[in-house]
Amino acid sequence: MSRATDPVLNKKAGKEKTVARPVYGETLSIGRGFSAQSFRARDVGPAMDPLVLVDHYVMTEDTFGTHPHAGLSAVSLIFLDSEGRFYNRDSLGNDLDLFPGDLYWLKAGRGALHNESPREGSRIHGLQVFVNVPQEFRYEEPSSLLVRGQDMPVISSSQHSVRVALGESNGVEGAKSPGLHMTILDGQLVDNGSFEHELTGGRNAWVHAIDGDIDVAVLANDARLRKGQAIAIDNSEGGDSLTVRVTASNHSQAQFALLDGQAIKEPFVQQGPFVMGSMEEIESINNAFDEGRFGFLD
Repeated sequence: MSRATDPVLNKKAGKEKTVARPVYGETLSIGRGFSAQSFRARDVGPAMDPLVLVDHYVMTEDTFGTHPHAGLSAVSLIFLDSEGRFYNRDSLGNDLDLFPGDLYWLKAGRGALHNESPREGSRIHGLQVFVNVPQEFRYEEPSSLLVRGQDMPVISSSQHSVRVALGESNGVEGAKSPGLHMTILDGQLVDNGSFEHELTGGRNAWVHAIDGDIDVAVLANDARLRKGQAIAIDNSEGGDSLTVRVTASNHSQAQFALLDGQAIKEPFVQQGPFVMGSMEEIESINNAFDEGRFGFLD
């Protein structure tokens, strides 16, 4: 997905462990077929690193058309309550449908074109995530990864069912991303149940209350997230691992997403679908797109 935004400069992260306050995203509606709560690194702060943007969205109509990406990875996680199919194409030659439960990772590198839209009559509920990359990798060859929902391992107990869409948790390994190594979990909590995830040193976490309210406990911090809120956890300076405990609160069940990634701790500039190291690079990548160097979609 893509939309025009003003340039965003993210400064280097600080040196202390941080658990940010729970936040709601900006309410966003485009046309009749797209609504979202949009969270941006410029608003949340460095604890969101390596994430640049997270949209929790519902999409029922083609909204964005063919659009470019560069210098980042664009990740789509489709929740199981989606209905129908999400048509996905890109200039890497991929032409396929995403189904409820699937994940698609597009590492745009030096530039790629992307187009995704619900098939007629479909309702797509998911997360769209922009993941930053270290400056040294911004101009790599584009690549992609498709993970089907039925291929994702599940961590299950009487209290939870957690799909490991990417990465690893509790010794259970899922697929590995083609870009920055990340763990992405889609969890269901039942009977006021809990789930724990170890956040190793040098990594930050993003916990998102998708449906129902949840309590998130880290160290001496205990925060309640209302439905739709998210919280960023900064463990970027390394050292000891942190246990992140997620518990359903005031509900017999809840759904959450947890994203865990290596902190980059480099300044970056975002302009819409591009994330680069400077405004000069943004201008250069815009020129490359205008000159047709991102490839083509049939």
